[in-house]
Amino acid sequence: MVAVAILAAGRGTRMKSNLPKVLHSLGGRSLIERVFQSCQSINPSRRIAIVGYEAQQVKNALQSLQNVEFVEQAQQLGTGHAIQQLIPSLEGFRGTLLVLNGDLPLLRPSTLEKMLSVHETHHNAATILTAQLPNPQGYGRVFCDGNNLVGQIVEDRDCTDAQRHNHRINAGAYCFDWQKLAEVLPQLSADNDQKEYYLTDVFRSLHPVMAVDADDYQEIMGINDRAQLATAYEILQTRVKDAWMTAGVTLINPDSITIDDTVELATDTIIEPQTHLRGNTKIASGCRIGPGSLIENSQIGHQTTVLYSVVLNSSIAAGTQIGPYTHLRGNIQVGEACRIGNFVELKNTTVGDGTKISHLSYIGDTTLGDRVNIGAGTITANYDGVNKHPTHIGNGSKTGANSVLVAPVTLGESVNVAAGSVVTEDVGDDALVIARSRQVVKPGWRLKSIAE
Repeated sequence: MVAVAILAAGRGTRMKSNLPKVLHSLGGRSLIERVFQSCQSINPSRRIAIVGYEAQQVKNALQSLQNVEFVEQAQQLGTGHAIQQLIPSLEGFRGTLLVLNGDLPLLRPSTLEKMLSVHETHHNAATILTAQLPNPQGYGRVFCDGNNLVGQIVEDRDCTDAQRHNHRINAGAYCFDWQKLAEVLPQLSADNDQKEYYLTDVFRSLHPVMAVDADDYQEIMGINDRAQLATAYEILQTRVKDAWMTAGVTLINPDSITIDDTVELATDTIIEPQTHLRGNTKIASGCRIGPGSLIENSQIGHQTTVLYSVVLNSSIAAGTQIGPYTHLRGNIQVGEACRIGNFVELKNTTVGDGTKISHLSYIGDTTLGDRVNIGAGTITANYDGVNKHPTHIGNGSKTGANSVLVAPVTLGESVNVAAGSVVTEDVGDDALVIARSRQVVKPGWRLKSIAE
């Protein structure tokens, strides 16, 4: 039986933010969400977040995660003090406690599985995740014998010149036999310069303690400031993009592309430069996305192109062309084989199959049928200054250039709207609507000049 405790009580002063450090976003998820995510494969029986600074904000942010318990550390008196707060909650628990810092978002599930396996196979009292850093300056060193049994942990400032040649550092992730740990936790002392209770002090009283090296030292990178957050994002992006290219997705100039690891891509899709894919986006096979596009929380059907456009919270069916310079936002549903073109904005609109909105139009709060053609410059005037109103356009209808449809209004099927019309009343099927004043020409007239 395994319980997971994530240390999430600190503010993170070096982030220079009112937002708790563990809630800062990395590639579409908060740091603490990523740490919880790394534990999923070990299927813990208990998942606990130890909260303190802005505790309620952290609790609210984790509402979407199931079966998370919260233990409050009212005063932040060190990592040992944080784990002491678990004693009442874990009364009667028998098994392994996995302790993770809430700012370790790059941990791979396989690394935690390996660590847990070593801990349980060797019946350790404690197991420490370690890493061999190329430059360990500033980190505490972990000293082991030939069997990886830990002899001592020495802080960087206390290391001798010889000890500084040891590149194995403490990663801030631990497995404990909870019953053994619970016995020594009350013995912790704050007799140090920081007047804090350090969790690492328990290793003096626990035996055996073993170290397990992470295969990739980048996994144990902690986040203490914005620069480290940016570095972690680069590492995460490299992982994500390498995985998609291996899976059959073409990334043209990967360095200019960003992809959240919540995004799903299908084979034979091409992602062009300066394209950014965010949130719960799914892109089907054979699409061409970009260059210069942003897609967020949207579903894109196969063989669709999105060129120099922004697509937010939308669904686009197969074989549709979007862009250039199109903006789709707010619950857009686009059917198959459509064309949404240059400088078109759609908002809260449903578009039927085979419909074309090719140029310079705003279509808001509208339902368009199949095979509708929207002429250049058509506007659905959906706002009366107080409320939004809907427009409905039936199958096979067409609007001429520079038409305005003043909502609420309904056009039936096979309706043609003459260019320059302002339509304010409903129109039935099979009709031509002309809603403009007749042209008047006055021969021989010209504006008198000021001189005259």
